[in-house]
Amino acid sequence: MVLDGLRNAMSKFLKGGSTYKDSVEEFIRDLQRELIRSDVNIKLVKELSENIRKKALEEEPPSGITRKEWFIKIVYDELSNLFGGDTNPEIEPKKTPWIILLVGVQGSGKTTTAGKLANFYVKKGYKVGLVAADTYRPGAYEQLKTLSNLSGAMFYGEQNNNKAEEISKNGVEYFKNKNADIIIIDTAGRHGYGNEKSLLDEMKNISNKIKPDEVILVLDSSIGQKAFDLAKQFHETTPIGSIIVTKLDGTAKGGGVLSAIAATGARVKFIGTGEKIDELELFNPSKFVSRLLGLGDLDALLEKVKSVQDNINIEKLQEDLAKGKINMRTLYAQLKSLRKMGPFSKILQMLPTSSLPQIKNEQLKIGEEKVDKWIHIIESMTYEELNNPDIIDRKRMRRIAIGSGASIEDVKDLLVYYKNLKTIMKRIRRDKSILKKLGIQNLED
Repeated sequence: MVLDGLRNAMSKFLKGGSTYKDSVEEFIRDLQRELIRSDVNIKLVKELSENIRKKALEEEPPSGITRKEWFIKIVYDELSNLFGGDTNPEIEPKKTPWIILLVGVQGSGKTTTAGKLANFYVKKGYKVGLVAADTYRPGAYEQLKTLSNLSGAMFYGEQNNNKAEEISKNGVEYFKNKNADIIIIDTAGRHGYGNEKSLLDEMKNISNKIKPDEVILVLDSSIGQKAFDLAKQFHETTPIGSIIVTKLDGTAKGGGVLSAIAATGARVKFIGTGEKIDELELFNPSKFVSRLLGLGDLDALLEKVKSVQDNINIEKLQEDLAKGKINMRTLYAQLKSLRKMGPFSKILQMLPTSSLPQIKNEQLKIGEEKVDKWIHIIESMTYEELNNPDIIDRKRMRRIAIGSGASIEDVKDLLVYYKNLKTIMKRIRRDKSILKKLGIQNLED
């Protein structure tokens, strides 16, 4: 499932060009358009959009994090929550034998997935048994038997019996006697849409007879808009515990899978990435959402947000200032922390700067209104500008001013303040006695 439109929407947001609020609204419109185009249920799209809008416009980012970075985190959280959050799926059986019932529509790749799942667990050292309970599809018995041989799993089937409930029950008993750790039952698919009550009843009867420990819904990534209602009906028949998404190696839009997750409350556990028996991967929400948004460094950003949220290390900030580590990110952290730390004149007072040349108060004194304005200006800067403010020329000032709702003069004021602070820090850094009192030695240029 690759939603290229999300990458484009995020790229457009990061480039800026309008106010933060307008950029958020534009991203949400792009998000809605892309998700609907990708067959995500309309109700789910609306809920997701409202959650992102509310948090982006009403919540304040922690100190040291720009509003744009905070927005990325919000979008990440909301998308990630749809897939079960950051926690890794539980794959180890909680008891033995662990009975897994596979359900799904015909053509979703259920039988192939049964073989892949058996192969996955056999490689982990488990004794696995496969039960061929699909009595509808010609060739299902032979296909599963072949897959069991390829995977090293045990096999059970009754080729001349068309009662899936009996086969399933007998298969479970057979493998219990064989001391199997995991038993996987492959069931018949549901043909068509909306008119196969008999197969749903069959699945319910199988579930009642074997009492599975886990019911896994197998979904083709290209299932489309019908996924929501389909998954809901499956879930009402045999409560779904987890989901395996197949055929993610193709170009399917796959948004229907999001709808299925919303309908069942289940989470994606595995994804199929090809036809080969070993092409089954554990699903990682963080990496998947990162890929959706086109952000290769998302993990680093999330770690940064977490560390800032956990604690604002004032001593570390003072040390960075004394070492001359000054850029717009440093200044942003200071501005966001003013209510906790006081103005820069107070910060400098924390340093043993008795030998520092006198600095006029007006050079460092800024009002609350200006702090808020400067914070918005910094939030409209690109990553490159945050790391190296010296590259900001007149053209960049104009873009930043438009994006933050400020004037070019306001941007200039901030840059002057930044340069003054940088000059002051250079003076501190040159004074070895100050650095020694701070316990900072062996500084590199």
